[in-house]
Amino acid sequence: MGKAQLAPLGLIAGGGGLPLEIARSARRRARPVVAVALPGQTDPALEAEVSTLCWLHPAQVGRIVEFLRAAGVREAVLAGKLPKLSLDDPALLRPDALALELLRRLSDRHDASILSGVAEHLAEQGIRLLPQAELVPELLAVAGPYGQVHLSREQLADLAFGWPLAKAVAALGIGQTLVVRARAVIAVEAIEGTDAAILRAGQLGPGACVLKVAKPTQDPRFDLPVIGPETLLALVEAKAGLLAFEAGATLVLERERLVALADAHGVALLGVAEPPARGAA
Repeated sequence: MGKAQLAPLGLIAGGGGLPLEIARSARRRARPVVAVALPGQTDPALEAEVSTLCWLHPAQVGRIVEFLRAAGVREAVLAGKLPKLSLDDPALLRPDALALELLRRLSDRHDASILSGVAEHLAEQGIRLLPQAELVPELLAVAGPYGQVHLSREQLADLAFGWPLAKAVAALGIGQTLVVRARAVIAVEAIEGTDAAILRAGQLGPGACVLKVAKPTQDPRFDLPVIGPETLLALVEAKAGLLAFEAGATLVLERERLVALADAHGVALLGVAEPPARGAA
């Protein structure tokens, strides 16, 4: 008798490289992937990495659930960037009646609230959302320096100053990125996203330190901090000097290319388990 096929994995794929990494990891495990792709967001290259793919708008919740259930999906992963600046743009989101009802139940429109509502509905339909890192544990950041660029005393001081502030901002559900320079806050990520916040900081001068953290109560099923070459290119354009990210809670995409770019442009990369104490630099 032949080996039994593994049950299909559902993948709701936003933008960026994480959906591709998850699809490839599942394929290495001989697990078929059934993907929902978002127009204008998902990399079209995903189609070559999955068994089945359907293009649907992000707020067509009813159709997404129907598609996954019809394919026999009982476990799914939600991965990649989702459009946040257009929550009130029906032309982009195409909300169906179910999406509108889920939104009406929410007390706020924080990312975590919206995604928790979607996760609860999927569970009610027999589909369990998996932690984003479950299929790609090798992408989780480790503590310590990446690459050959060492932190300066000034950058260590900025890290010690900014890290607790970044964690506090993340705890409020505002954003996961804080940009500091000379122990002053230059930019706080809000709905515009990480790269836009970094570029905004760059307008105020070179030499900033970018801190990327997880929420203290981060739900591992969605919105884990992610960094990669695109993040680094934003730092280069902003003339920033350091990207520090939380070890064990950040996904690092294309590590070799990321490190090569950082070394080439003189950007320090640091996985942070415990930030230095203020005044330690």
